[in-house]
Amino acid sequence: MTTFRTLDRETLKDGEGTLALSEAPTMTNSMEDLSRSPSVETLEEPDWPRSWRAYACLLGCFFLMFNSWGLVNAYGTWSSYYVGHSLRGVDQLELNLIGSTQSFIVLLLSNVVGRLLDAGHSRKVIGCGTFLVPFGLFMLSVVHPSDFEALGNFGTIWATQGLVVGLGMGTFFVSSSQVASTWFPKRRGLAVGYVACGASVAGVIYPSMLRFLIQSVGFNNAVRYVATLTSVTCIYSFIFCTPDPAHEHHEPKSWGKLRTWFDTEAFQNKAWCWFTAAVAFMFFGFYPIFFNLEEATVRGFGTRSRTGVSISNTETTNVPLQTFWLLVIMNGASTIGRMLLAHFSDKIGALNMHIGSQFVASLLTLILWTLAGTESEAIAFCVVFGVFSGIVIGLPPASIGNILNCSYTAPGTTHFAKKKLGHWTGMMYTFAAIPALAGPVIAGHLITQYKTYITVQMWSGSTLMLSCICMVISRWHLPCANGEHAKAEFVRRLSKADTSEKGKLGDATPEALSQAPTRVPSRAPSRQVSCEYLDTPERMV
Repeated sequence: MTTFRTLDRETLKDGEGTLALSEAPTMTNSMEDLSRSPSVETLEEPDWPRSWRAYACLLGCFFLMFNSWGLVNAYGTWSSYYVGHSLRGVDQLELNLIGSTQSFIVLLLSNVVGRLLDAGHSRKVIGCGTFLVPFGLFMLSVVHPSDFEALGNFGTIWATQGLVVGLGMGTFFVSSSQVASTWFPKRRGLAVGYVACGASVAGVIYPSMLRFLIQSVGFNNAVRYVATLTSVTCIYSFIFCTPDPAHEHHEPKSWGKLRTWFDTEAFQNKAWCWFTAAVAFMFFGFYPIFFNLEEATVRGFGTRSRTGVSISNTETTNVPLQTFWLLVIMNGASTIGRMLLAHFSDKIGALNMHIGSQFVASLLTLILWTLAGTESEAIAFCVVFGVFSGIVIGLPPASIGNILNCSYTAPGTTHFAKKKLGHWTGMMYTFAAIPALAGPVIAGHLITQYKTYITVQMWSGSTLMLSCICMVISRWHLPCANGEHAKAEFVRRLSKADTSEKGKLGDATPEALSQAPTRVPSRAPSRQVSCEYLDTPERMV
């Protein structure tokens, strides 16, 4: 029978820069925990931390996600304003490039940020973002033209909103989930789920603020109000987002070595490799939905070619902003999905939940979004897809934790599942950076090339389905709940079914022989008893 291969000390001893055991002193903290006599504290950790600092940190991590992916989720409303005002007539590819640059930088820096957090530099990392995000937004309000009908410069808008704000957001993303996880070791999925709600809540607040403030005080002042809210929440996060003091950090011997930044053990883990590919395909198609939702869902402005409306706009108009509530509804429904993630991922398995949610999200995009043409249909899509999108985008850190827990199961190596969480999660997101940049840009080019939004709908749905397939393959390389490899479990069940069928056929022959007239009593075991004994699972090979 195939058994699941665990990573033992022999496979880890040469991993320089990857939490190698050879770098540890003779008696490490983790080894001491295994050898010393158990106490009340070591036998049972509380399900919920008793310190107020844990919950203050959880709220701060919520704000970190609020000001990272929350701003990306809200970019659809910014894009709707640009396409009708300061960047009217600009190719949809360029409009999507601003938002995709933000997501690209956030993901690209994930590995670096995760490694710095593992080394204990959370204050410096979060401090950089606390300055850059508000500063980039305030600078956007300066470089953007104040005249209602004036055309803006795409380069300066991209540099402030896409580059500077994106750099600040990149320090927040991995920090939010990793710092919160240190306080909630037994409720990691729940903590990550609550933190992930920050992105969807921001996706409700920021578009609503922009929509109504633009009409009352103008775009530049609206951006300044948004920057003020961002500043307050960032400062709170900087003060309270600190890891649990009991959490162990790993400072590498040399920051200049490649293996300090890339844990080579991850590349030997097939489940991690396939899941990384799944996340890459997910970002190929996920954010084109958010960036183009307001124009591509309801007939009227820039919708599919069946309406005969031009994709680009040459005159000033507020029409694109009239569908901002679609993005608000989707992000609001996403909050429900993230809460479901928080409550059920620890019970049914994060990766199992991820596979099911990804499959449903891809079908909704391929079928429901392409058919949505009326307001009621658009609302239905935004609500249902929003629920599953919240699960899909919030689960990767918990799924990586699931993979780590299944990989490091040998005695003396289980503590690596916690120590390497930030590193493996960061590497996963870094490899998804290029797809996150290219996906919305490709979708924008398809819209411009074919003058129809059906292209972005099919592109997003197809890439999400490919992501689901990669997740299934990743799950195939992990053990089941009983510790047996998924492949071995599948083969065993098939063998058991075949054996039971053969057993039924074999039972008929001894029964018939026992009724023969020439049968005489004997002290030897009967054929029937022998057959039944041989068919028991204990004797099966």
